[in-house]
Amino acid sequence: MNLSPVVIAIPMYFILMAIEMIALRFQKHPGYRLNDAITNINCGVISQVTGVFIKVLSIGIYTLIYQHFAFFHIPNNVWTFFLLFFLYDFCYYWAHRMSHEINLFWGGHVVHHSSEEYNLSVALRQSSTQTFWTFFFYFPLALLGFDPVLLVLASGINLLYQFWIHTEAIDRMGILEKFMNTPSHHRVHHGRNPKYIDKNHAGTFIIFDKWFGTFQVEEEKPTYGITTPVKSWNPIWVNLAHYSTMKEELKMIPNWSDRMKYLFYKPGWLPDSLGGYRAPHEVEADYQKFDSVVPTSLNWYVFTQYIFLLLLTGFFLFQVETFTWLPKVLVSAIIIWTTVSFSGVFEKRNWYLPQEIARILAFVAVVFFLIQSLLPLPILAGVLGMYCLGSFFWLWKNQQLKSQIPSISL
Repeated sequence: MNLSPVVIAIPMYFILMAIEMIALRFQKHPGYRLNDAITNINCGVISQVTGVFIKVLSIGIYTLIYQHFAFFHIPNNVWTFFLLFFLYDFCYYWAHRMSHEINLFWGGHVVHHSSEEYNLSVALRQSSTQTFWTFFFYFPLALLGFDPVLLVLASGINLLYQFWIHTEAIDRMGILEKFMNTPSHHRVHHGRNPKYIDKNHAGTFIIFDKWFGTFQVEEEKPTYGITTPVKSWNPIWVNLAHYSTMKEELKMIPNWSDRMKYLFYKPGWLPDSLGGYRAPHEVEADYQKFDSVVPTSLNWYVFTQYIFLLLLTGFFLFQVETFTWLPKVLVSAIIIWTTVSFSGVFEKRNWYLPQEIARILAFVAVVFFLIQSLLPLPILAGVLGMYCLGSFFWLWKNQQLKSQIPSISL
């Protein structure tokens, strides 16, 4: 069983989101939009699924450094863990800060900032590529001799701490504001207002921002998101959009020295011949959040299908250590396909219906492959058959409403 604190806490994430929804309703705050919340969670799902493969690289290299190049071997006890947690957060601060200040690294982190809402589901909007640009920031901890197992534990707890601060349901928190990261401090970090950009990079302890000059107190309410909204519910495109922009802008830059500067200077940098640095601008007076409208029945369809996806994802993440490579690849592929399929439904893409039918059939095949030994064949076939027929009937009914909402063509 996967004992990562982040995976173990999955049920708690959804319980806390439900509590937040209730609290926001009492505060008469709109809080959540289904398309945005599902996209947030989809990004987190893909991040966890791809992390099954990518973390082999990051933890593997950390372990090699620890085993062969560590100056010390620090004993594992509660006091050394507290020290590790503090030092981990210090490394996190710099990894996080550089993810904002280096254009290439921003491509891995921009995913987390691309939601135009601010609620607990945004905490799950994680990148699938950020590990490539940040895992080496923690190598000093390996050289000091901190056990890789404790590092994974400290990393998980640090990430868990950051979950609850993604909310507008909690205002200021008194004395905690002085040394801990809080919802107020982190709301600043997610603001796209120029005064808030690249501020409050803390994971757990806000003191690092105060020490290194990146602290900003929350004043006016932030406008959330990024200066160039991604305008898509597709989690794959959300992960790739900034890299795509970089590719196009690199083509405009004539010499290699400026291309290297473009990669490693701040986001927005261009050589003087192309206009120079593009500073963040104030939020437009007519700014509107990206949205798309589909029939209520389609929203309910996606919500219902999403429950099945989360069950499969939870089963996969908890049991991943028992899987061989073929099941890992098959389940990862169907999970990622499903998240993209839902974005097609939300955006009313012309391709959503035929590929959704194909996805349902593939989903059933993968589930059958995984659990055929857990249930008697007649019961399993009956349950999966009812799922297929119910899904196809619901899609057929929804198709009758298609003419009511304009489609988005490719």
